[in-house]
Parts: sequence; C-alpha cells; structure tokens
Amino acid sequence: MDFPKSVESIWAPWRVEYFSIDRSRDFLTEAAQATDDAAHLVVARRKNTFLIMNRFPYAVGHMMAVPYRKVADIAGLTEQERMELWDLAAHAQSLLKKIVNAQGFNIGLNIGKCAGAGFADHLHLHIVPRWEGDSNFMPVLADVRVMPEALQSLYGKLVAAQQT
Repeated sequence: MDFPKSVESIWAPWRVEYFSIDRSRDFLTEAAQATDDAAHLVVARRKNTFLIMNRFPYAVGHMMAVPYRKVADIAGLTEQERMELWDLAAHAQSLLKKIVNAQGFNIGLNIGKCAGAGFADHLHLHIVPRWEGDSNFMPVLADVRVMPEALQSLYGKLVAAQQT
C-alpha cells in the first residue's frame, strides 16, 4: 500500500516505556505495598485485594483486580481473595459505566506465560471496557492504540466517583 510521506510514520513515543520495563520488578507487589495510591494508579483497596489501572491499557479505563499476595493461579487463592477479585471486577464495571460510558467488558485472566500473562507469577484479573464500534484501523496498520484520555486524568475521575 502506498502512503504519502506525511503519513508513513505514526509516532507513539509513550510506547517506549512499555518496552523498557524492568521485568524483574514486580510492579503489582510494589503497588500492593505502596502508601501513595495515586503514584501507582491504585483505584480501590479491599482487605486482601486491590484495583489498579493498567499503565499500558488495551483500552482507556483498562483495570486489573489483584491479590496482595503473589499467587500464580486460581488454586492458590483463598476463598476471600477469589470473592474480593470478583467484587472488584463488579466495582470496576460500575465505575467504568459511570465515568467512560462503557457499553460492554472483556473480563478475564491470563494464567501462565504461554497464555499471555506478562507477570505470570502474580495473578491479576483484567477488566477492559468496550464500546460499540470501538475497534478501528490503528492497531492493525500502525500497532498503535488511540487513548482519548490521559491515565492521571481518568484516575482522578475514577477515585472521585467512589466518593460520591
């Protein structure tokens, strides 16, 4: 396909951060132990689990429900952790419907590296909001996703919505 020179390259400089992540650092454990929720994008905390925004989202508002304990698979979770993960998924759905008008959701786990788990030893439940017609050509042609809102801006809205 021949494109004019002006559109041959689509710049996405923020993506370099994803490729330069120190994979030996467990950002989920760091967030679990942190006291500065805003710095780690932690939206909500429960006794055994927490809800965090994904820094490299598949869609705007992509969040993850995570146990504080480092557990690799469902069988390693306590009953309370399992219940809280699903409670946080429901909480995330409610927030995302209210704040970004999500019309649907992809919710699931990637268990094991071969299943796509980026941090396979610390299970996390993905909550990805979806909208009618939200797929477009950008990921196909440019390996780029268009995010209409900055993480910190959306984080502020999600946290504020819980206090009303």
